[in-house]
Amino acid sequence: MTTFTELGVPAALAEALATLGITTPFPIQAATLPDSLAGKDVLGRGRTGSGKTYAFALPVLARLAASRKPRRPGRPRALILAPTRELATQIDAALAPLAAAAGLRTLVVFGGVGATPQIKGLAAGVDVLVACPGRLDDHLRNGHASLDAVEITVLDEADHMSDLGFLPVVRRLMEQTPRDGQRMLFSATLDNGVDVLVKRFMRKPVTHAVDAVDETPVEMRHHVLHVRGDDRFGVLVDLLAAPGRTVVFTRTKRRAKVLTKQLVAAGVPAVELHGNLAQNARNRNLAAFSDGSVSALVATDIAARGIHVDDVALVIHADPPVEHKAYLHRSGRTARAGAHGTVVTLMTDDQQAEVRDLTRKAGVRPTTSRTRPGDPLLAQLAPGERRFVAPPSVPAQPAPSGRPAGRSRGRGAGRSASTAVSAPRANGSSPRANASSRANQAKTPTQAESVAKRGGPAQHATMAGQGEGTRSGRSRGRRGAGPAQAATSSGGAAAFSSASRVSGRRHGAR
Repeated sequence: MTTFTELGVPAALAEALATLGITTPFPIQAATLPDSLAGKDVLGRGRTGSGKTYAFALPVLARLAASRKPRRPGRPRALILAPTRELATQIDAALAPLAAAAGLRTLVVFGGVGATPQIKGLAAGVDVLVACPGRLDDHLRNGHASLDAVEITVLDEADHMSDLGFLPVVRRLMEQTPRDGQRMLFSATLDNGVDVLVKRFMRKPVTHAVDAVDETPVEMRHHVLHVRGDDRFGVLVDLLAAPGRTVVFTRTKRRAKVLTKQLVAAGVPAVELHGNLAQNARNRNLAAFSDGSVSALVATDIAARGIHVDDVALVIHADPPVEHKAYLHRSGRTARAGAHGTVVTLMTDDQQAEVRDLTRKAGVRPTTSRTRPGDPLLAQLAPGERRFVAPPSVPAQPAPSGRPAGRSRGRGAGRSASTAVSAPRANGSSPRANASSRANQAKTPTQAESVAKRGGPAQHATMAGQGEGTRSGRSRGRRGAGPAQAATSSGGAAAFSSASRVSGRRHGAR
């Protein structure tokens, strides 16, 4: 088995990786490191979760450490561009322990936060600058930084930058870096203008394609649950009341917000994640999901890329996405880096043709089953004892059928009283059917991206949010509440089932 040292990684960096429990290279790393460490331009294609972060971080740090050039104020020696604030933070967190071992300094720069600390950091001198395009462009225009000393440039998630409309500013930034510098580009696909960047800025790049976006992991099981409209919420609650972390995707921000309230009211601890939340609310909710305080994260497609939380066993498409690529990116929150996971799509009668076309384009052959709340199939997809937690604003109720209340299923402290639901009874009446009743009454640590040891309780979680340049999100996001917020609105199953199917393309869908 090949080791990092055998691939050419310096001993100091290999030892730093070993202290993090990382000793075996992933395929994308084994494929690209010999070329990138040799100074060649590299084009790497692979889906999120394939280990791309270390595939470019190791050669960047190794080559900077070997050149031994001094840091100069406002003139970074390496530039890593990322499309979102959360991804930039994740990359910087993965770099930090390795950079420290190599005696190098890193800095992360993005919008949505105050610029003064970033300006001071640039003035102090930095070896590796991890940045989102919009805020970096602002710093350059205001004279706080220059890219004329950049030896290595990396574009991560280039196709996502294209999707967010960042290509013009990315081109402008790339043109300010030295022509003879090394360049690496990592992307899941080469469409949407990414190929233009390759042709314009890369010199005879060596291409490595591993774990392409249209190749689903063998460790991922896909299921489509054909449900009646009025059963959809009950089925969802049944799945989410099982132990373990689950990411639930909706098409719109409003749907994510409303569904989160309905789930909390039904006894399922959940938090929302979407573009209308301010950065501190997003961090707080993601931290609650990461540390086990809540086990359900209800998100829009902006969380479909870049989010990494250890041990996400289940992804549920509460609303089937519009495009097959979104389906694959959403589903990629589970079964990451060799781990196993299950993907469930909820489908009503009028969505059959849409879901069939979606899975066909995604190259997925799901198991399709008709189901209702209490179906034993749900216990197979999400095994374990069902537990419910009284919402913070509602006094704890006695357990159904006289059963004693059990412990909260979550790992976080300070939970409200919870109700444990036992296994199905022999007469066929399943206690999991109570999930539907309650809803209607309410009317393996992975490798690269999981290493985020610094900065607060969300150390194993990062989220790919909206484009970092949007300023409107700061004011709109004030409405975002903290994790596991009290939910007093009614209409759980009815509201969820009757919600109109809104295209993810329309304004406000994220």
